[in-house]
Amino acid sequence: MALLTLTNAHLAFGHVPLLDGADFSLEAGERVGLIGRNGTGKSSLLKILAGLERPDDGSLQLQSGVRVIYVPQEPVFDHASTVFDTVAEGVAEARELRARFEAHEPHEDLDALQTRLEALDGWTWEQRVDETLQRLRLDATGTIEQLSGGTKKRVALARALVAAPDVLLLDEPTNHLDLDAIDWLAGLLNNFRGALVLITHDRAFLDAVATRIVELDRGHLRGYPGNFAAFEAAKQRELEAEALASARFDKLLAQEEVWIRKGVEARRTRSVARVQRLHKLREEHAARREQQGRVRLDIDRGAASGKLVAELENVSKAYGDKTIVRDFSAIFLRGDKVGLVGPNGAGKTTLLKMILGQLAPDSGTVRTGSNMQIAYFDQMREALDPNKTLADTISPGSEWIEIGSQRKHVMSYLGDFLFAPARANSPVKSLSGGERNRLLLARLFARPANVLVLDEPTNDLDIETLELLEELLQDYDGTVFLVSHDRRFVDNVVTSTVVAEGEGRWREYEGGIADWQAQAARSAAMAEAAARAAAPPPPARTTAEAAAPAAAAKRKLSYKEQRELDELPARIAALEAEQARLAGEIGGSALYTESAQRIAEVTGRHAAIEDELMGLLERWEALSNRA
Repeated sequence: MALLTLTNAHLAFGHVPLLDGADFSLEAGERVGLIGRNGTGKSSLLKILAGLERPDDGSLQLQSGVRVIYVPQEPVFDHASTVFDTVAEGVAEARELRARFEAHEPHEDLDALQTRLEALDGWTWEQRVDETLQRLRLDATGTIEQLSGGTKKRVALARALVAAPDVLLLDEPTNHLDLDAIDWLAGLLNNFRGALVLITHDRAFLDAVATRIVELDRGHLRGYPGNFAAFEAAKQRELEAEALASARFDKLLAQEEVWIRKGVEARRTRSVARVQRLHKLREEHAARREQQGRVRLDIDRGAASGKLVAELENVSKAYGDKTIVRDFSAIFLRGDKVGLVGPNGAGKTTLLKMILGQLAPDSGTVRTGSNMQIAYFDQMREALDPNKTLADTISPGSEWIEIGSQRKHVMSYLGDFLFAPARANSPVKSLSGGERNRLLLARLFARPANVLVLDEPTNDLDIETLELLEELLQDYDGTVFLVSHDRRFVDNVVTSTVVAEGEGRWREYEGGIADWQAQAARSAAMAEAAARAAAPPPPARTTAEAAAPAAAAKRKLSYKEQRELDELPARIAALEAEQARLAGEIGGSALYTESAQRIAEVTGRHAAIEDELMGLLERWEALSNRA
């Protein structure tokens, strides 16, 4: 039996139906990723499942005793409260009942209190809070007002998890989290015993966590088994079938319209049934809800910059005792697309300002290129005046906007970003988070620029807009500096990645996050193997004992070991060839027409090969040092 079931749900704001007869059920142990366009009603649906809002029509049924906990996108806290007290709010009922039981008030039914306390495991609520804090690596004595956005997210999750819910509902849980925290969260949710529904636009996170994808599209919910990669393949087939059906329907309607308008003789002989059929087709055509429009992105690329964008040589920067950048050197050329990756507080913004010549280093030199026109996407949306209209934000004082050699009316330009003409004169403060990010992109792309600086542009953007933005940046012939924790977005856009490696050290890697992680793992494995090979033997206690390890170290390879060493290059080459073949399958489209099991096998094998290669390389290193 399903833990919760939503049946024939309807919800509308004005004339726009967000839920149009939607049905949804959640089974025990499921991890459902809820996706869809910004503004389609995903958060409203999550609140309905949490019992915080009611649909206009329809019913929500919960299995008896099921506990549902909802964590909003921006959790609300008492900022003066400690972390311990905030997390303990998740066991508020157990705290209250135990306090009443221990007070021994004469009017209390102690047997009933004890039964309820045992059901809630309320006798040990402090221990549960402490264990949850340790598990989520939180300091119980800290105050909420001192915490970063990412740590506040952890506190909100801890407050939810300590309640031991059967169903956990999460709205954009990866916002404000860095890469390590996102990986940690994926592991936490995969080990969560209850059922899960989460809204996120992080495709890599969905691939790591989801067992089913549910898309909210034009008021209806459609479920797809498997992770996001399986959903993409199934959705493509579905959209192609829908387009074909729509084309056939339109052709039939056109044929009926031609027939009904034929000459007098034909009109005399037409049947009543055929006329009724035409009217029915017209009604269906009017009622058919077309696919929503797509965002059309274009950018004014401005004049070309010089070939050199920035050259940094032995650059360092510190604030007090904390070194943010230590002895960093790099060259960035026109057309480079550079990702900056590191934990929150590592100094990505500081390094970026030095690259662009906006902040002087404490030591070292920075040389910037000529004719640089920089457009900056602001993570905190500070560039948006909440009281200005959308039109004034894009083109203040004019109804027209110049995009390169094109001249567009501001209404048309806003339409490219899915803002209806009626909203052009609405204030910015009326927009949702995703819509504000879309407006920022519209504002950014309207300015001539040959250097784009994008600081967390993916927050709150729906998946389709993310994919279109990726295509734009891939085709953009200027220079891009990208700060983002969305690994799929970074991997699809950048040509190199500058990574914080701790204590102010930064290093540039070719490729995206996946390339960096593979290169770093391989370098670490080879360094460890070399260190083991070069390590001196332990101190000997006697001359005889000292001679034994020395002899062992100098011992030549056995016949079997020599044969293994000779075979290792071919084995490594075969694995690399298999890895390249699988990478080609993953990068193509044919794989995603197959079953979810086959997709999982291919992606799992591709990931496993990297570990096998590391093992063979370490073995080759060890044997080579003795050969």
